[in-house]
Amino acid sequence: MGTTQLETVPEPKYWHLKTVLTEALDSEFSVGEILPNERDLAARFGVARATLRQALEQLELEGRLQRRRGVGTTVAPPRVGVAVGTDQPAWPGAPDDAWQPVDCTLAPPPAAVAVALDSGADEPVHIVRRSRVSHGQPVAAELLYVPASSVPDLTAIDAPAGSARARAVLRELQHLELDGRDSAVELGSARADDAKELDRLPGAPVLVVTTRFLAAGRTAALSVATYRADTCRLTFGDSGGVEIHHGPERQAS
Repeated sequence: MGTTQLETVPEPKYWHLKTVLTEALDSEFSVGEILPNERDLAARFGVARATLRQALEQLELEGRLQRRRGVGTTVAPPRVGVAVGTDQPAWPGAPDDAWQPVDCTLAPPPAAVAVALDSGADEPVHIVRRSRVSHGQPVAAELLYVPASSVPDLTAIDAPAGSARARAVLRELQHLELDGRDSAVELGSARADDAKELDRLPGAPVLVVTTRFLAAGRTAALSVATYRADTCRLTFGDSGGVEIHHGPERQAS
């Protein structure tokens, strides 16, 4: 590979470098291939390593690259399309739900969640942890907050601990009449626990989808789902269910 020097351009140097790197990824690398180290890349393109890191971070955000623990920076596969909007809202844990329950604890929620649930700051709620996997790869992690008042018939005998308790909470939710739900999406950075579960590095870009489930005129449950921004593109429509599909698209919709 020859050396490519960047000329003075009106846009930030890292942004122009991102374009140059994108062309290199398309012509010289295949999915899963490991990129040369930062020192070699910086030398090839004639830029400072700080500039290179900015460009690599942007490409990771756009889903072109992945930073993998113990491996390095690799070329990412096409994004996974995840449909999160439906015309027939359903409680988490419905028969066609793609999420898998992992664990459940009883503890006070974060302050912002307590406000959304209109519960006391120290009032314990059921915190159901769920995960979502596609083609053997973790793509999302969720914390579902459920007040005790939403599952009044839950008993310790029926749900002792762990995934069994999580499934019991989800089962009890189905007894409520769901009025509707609303969701909000924002870009965030992976916290240490999310990063570990999603096989990412702490601080990696993620998409956070917060969903309120409404019943009897109140928020009966609150979901905070963290999706890998380098892997997922969220789609909103009337699919009637959650589906995962793969395609050649690389840009986020």
